[in-house]
Amino acid sequence: MKFSPQQSLFRWYETNGRHDLPWRMTNDPYPIYISEVMLQQTQVKTVLERFYFPFLEKFPTLSALAEADVDDVLKMWEGLGYYTRARNLHAASRLCSGELPKSASELMKLPGIGQSTAHAVAAFAYREALPIMDANVKRILHRYFAFEERNDKKLWEYAYTLFDPAHPFEYNQAMMDVGATICYPKKPLCGLCPFEDTCQGKSSPLTYPSPKIKKIKPIRVRNIIVYQKENTYALIQRQTRFLSGLWGFYESEELPDTRLKVLGEVTQHYSHFTLQADVFLCDESSLPEGYEWFSLEEMTTLSLSRADHKVIAQIAQDQKTSHH
Repeated sequence: MKFSPQQSLFRWYETNGRHDLPWRMTNDPYPIYISEVMLQQTQVKTVLERFYFPFLEKFPTLSALAEADVDDVLKMWEGLGYYTRARNLHAASRLCSGELPKSASELMKLPGIGQSTAHAVAAFAYREALPIMDANVKRILHRYFAFEERNDKKLWEYAYTLFDPAHPFEYNQAMMDVGATICYPKKPLCGLCPFEDTCQGKSSPLTYPSPKIKKIKPIRVRNIIVYQKENTYALIQRQTRFLSGLWGFYESEELPDTRLKVLGEVTQHYSHFTLQADVFLCDESSLPEGYEWFSLEEMTTLSLSRADHKVIAQIAQDQKTSHH
């Protein structure tokens, strides 16, 4: 008996799917929405082990999220990176009066929700008949249709071609699972794939999609100046788009005209550049305006970047050695 590609996919999913993921065991749109935003740039394992449950415990409903201070939301997001996601979540929660929109087209009007996320929330919470296209699903579609070019518009057409509108929940979850557990970027397990009989790219899966042009990551060289006043240190809440809303130490290409003590150096890899910074301790005399003073203990309540956390560790180490 010959099965359609969709039937083969559902049979595979029944046995091999990740049915126990918490956001699959609820119809409540809010935790589904939170999981989708967290998973945009982050692996399931990381989200599950460290972020999903604590975040929902702190903000159990959309209203609780809307009532929270954005600083508290950023603090719970600390370590997940791509902080714009957290600010967009918070802004979106304030635009909904305690309830998420009920369709993908309405969801897309909220900040931070693109087509795939809107489709995912609508398909999983409301069973709206829409395909999704996360990174894993994109890879399957490229291979299944032997489509080399990186062209999302065309890929959406393919997504609808393979889609089963009668079972949007099962179809989309199964596609994500095939992408995560079988259709790997480097060594796909084509022999175990439910699409083995119908995939047009299985003879040379690594051809699809065509490889990304590798960009060399620039190195940003900076000085981090830790201004000190007795046992407090100067921090500012960033307004720039990158790391916006997070607190940080003074950063500059130039060194101030004053006596500096070397604390150490910091290297931090971000998605689009690497930060290399020398860290100095300095008195408050040349501090620019807009900074606030915090003790090391008070800093633990603030949301900071990983680089700034490394600086705090160096300050703590310096305090220890100075007291000895």
